[in-house]
Amino acid sequence: MPSLRTSHVLRPAQNHIPRLPLYTPEQRARRDASKWTLVQGLLAPVQFLVFAFSLVLVLRYLATGQGLEAATLSVVVKTLTLYTIMVTGCIWEKVVFGQYLFAPAFYWEDVFSMLVLALHTAYLAALYTGALDGRGQMLLALAAYAAYLINAGQFVWKLRMARLDMARADAALAGAAR
Repeated sequence: MPSLRTSHVLRPAQNHIPRLPLYTPEQRARRDASKWTLVQGLLAPVQFLVFAFSLVLVLRYLATGQGLEAATLSVVVKTLTLYTIMVTGCIWEKVVFGQYLFAPAFYWEDVFSMLVLALHTAYLAALYTGALDGRGQMLLALAAYAAYLINAGQFVWKLRMARLDMARADAALAGAAR
């Protein structure tokens, strides 16, 4: 039995399974050629700015009880921005992967996006029906925003993985050219 003073540590065998690239070369070419890639690239930061502004208004209302109208309008604008990026994202996914949603490369991001959409839509329903008072609506908006942040993080992670894949592919091409 090894002691704690043993200079080596027993470790299980490391079976590293390489991650498949996010895009095939054909998908990468379609992604790079698509105008929808630019649209998504522009809408994502716009949506985040709308979110940040709205979050401040929602938190201000919850803290002070003032500014319900401004907070409400900001959540509606955020929701409409979300719907826009989701529709254009579906078109982008169709162009790049051949299906509107749940392409294997973005399956879990799309699944979580459905939760984000459901929470934002529930907010609009609560606003329209009056099912929740102002405070309840803003708390629902916060839940929607928390889900949005997680989903945005998923997509930022995928963007990072795509960039790493591209760097590896470029390095492999450069190595092959030597």
